Amino acid sequence: MIQVVQSGMRAGTIRVPASKSTAHRLLIAAAFSKKPCTVFCKGVSKDIEATAQCLNALGAKIEYDERTQAFSVRPVTQAPCVSADLYCGESGTTLRFLLPLAAVLGVTAVFHREGLLSKRPMGPLVEELEKHGVQIRQEGDLLYCSGKLQPGPFVMPGNISSQFISGLLLALPLADADSSLQITESIESEGYIAMTEQIIASSGVSFEKRGASYRIPGRQCYSVPENVTVESDWSSAAAFLCIGAMSDQGISIPGMNLHSCHADRAILDVLQQFGAEVTTENEKVTVRKKEMRAFAMDASDAPDLVPVVSAMACSADGTTKIIHAERLRFKESDRLRSTVSLIRALGGEAEETADGLLIHGTGHLQGGTIDPANDHRIAMAAAVAASICTGEVRIQNSACVGKSYPAFFEDFETLVILG
Repeated sequence: MIQVVQSGMRAGTIRVPASKSTAHRLLIAAAFSKKPCTVFCKGVSKDIEATAQCLNALGAKIEYDERTQAFSVRPVTQAPCVSADLYCGESGTTLRFLLPLAAVLGVTAVFHREGLLSKRPMGPLVEELEKHGVQIRQEGDLLYCSGKLQPGPFVMPGNISSQFISGLLLALPLADADSSLQITESIESEGYIAMTEQIIASSGVSFEKRGASYRIPGRQCYSVPENVTVESDWSSAAAFLCIGAMSDQGISIPGMNLHSCHADRAILDVLQQFGAEVTTENEKVTVRKKEMRAFAMDASDAPDLVPVVSAMACSADGTTKIIHAERLRFKESDRLRSTVSLIRALGGEAEETADGLLIHGTGHLQGGTIDPANDHRIAMAAAVAASICTGEVRIQNSACVGKSYPAFFEDFETLVILG
């Protein structure tokens, strides 16, 4: 499917879908809760569908009602006694969260991976699980897991993926005895770890944290409220807020949790560095064009922002430097390379560095045809870039946005093009 995006600044009000980062965690907590519950979730992406289906394969019963925009969740009462097939799609979060959960349940499981998921780093998590009695082997896109996870001391680096840490934090309370978790190296994407801590604590699970060390009592059970709502998604909001930063009238997004732990809430700080006018009132965020200046961005805690921020940076005169984004090489695409390809395809200037990007802004782009490399973030960034293009932008395989935001282009088309 080719999406044709007309050039020009845009204005309007958008309500973004629920946060898939939050939804992953809440569905897991609900699947191992004491009682059934309802998880209200505006919009369901492919990644969230994958997590729900995997939890069902582990013994939960999770169904989504389009009319009420809510999941009904009946928790796991008995893990499957035969091999469970877990279809992760391209969701790294699903794989990294569900692997330790399957292990702590003692389930023999086959994880099915699609796209580049089998290429994404798993080594430290696999090695630590194997040290605690789990047998794991990989054959192509399949990952086989058997054996029961033994509680005890766990050690995990913090500079590869916060999802390794979150996966263990979600699973270890269900273990047969107490465990500890020590984080080594510098911790990146701390906001996502804080989100996990917040959700498990609000679901009745206890743990102690001192610095980079956790003590996690075993034999616990989650206790999710009867009705719980997934907050709106800062990752989805970021694309529209970047469009607002290049618009005289701006973009407004209501219903945002301004105190969220979501790492991509950092977009507000990035926009202010860029020189945009950012206002917040109650739960509504509005961003308008003011100045457009090159800036420096440390992406270590919010790497998913890089594609849309890079597209926006093309509107400023001067060179924007993005650092500590090397993890983007192992996403749905090599996002450093695919972001540079996007900008160059539209007539802009950008280059890769060892750990990031240099975007040489000229104030405008020409337009053209984009291959997003089957990466939802790149397809959204192409739509952002259309704000400063002189010609239309044609996005091939635009349906790839379904991984995180299926209705992205439908919502995008509600914006008004300014004359």
